[in-house]
Amino acid sequence: MTRFFLDTNIVAYADDLDAPAKQAVALALVERAFGESAGVISIQVLQEYFVTATRKLGVSREDARRKVELLSRLEWVRLDATDLLAAIDLQGHHGFSFWDALIIQAALVARCSILYSEDLQSGFRLGSLQIVNPFKNF
Repeated sequence: MTRFFLDTNIVAYADDLDAPAKQAVALALVERAFGESAGVISIQVLQEYFVTATRKLGVSREDARRKVELLSRLEWVRLDATDLLAAIDLQGHHGFSFWDALIIQAALVARCSILYSEDLQSGFRLGSLQIVNPFKNF
């Protein structure tokens, strides 16, 4: 089983009615995360999803809260101060934004093989972690 990490944009696209092709891909990844028990997220993803869903996608506060509750049933990784420092180092060494470096560090801590994200350089490898943009052909 390949463990994979879902970035915020993946779970947000699952609610994006204005991007039906991306929504279908995102929904399939979220379903796979639950179905295969292979998907991992972080508290950062849940927080960012809530803000994006309610501010940009027009999802009601109640519906977004319910989705956060459902997504929190996936495995999620908790970061500590050591991980924060590692993310700062990732930012410095690779030029990622701080928030993206935290996502990458979470995926590394969770020992994921794939980090699904639209925002990061698809194909980039960091150790055993590969970044994959599932929307690359759109």
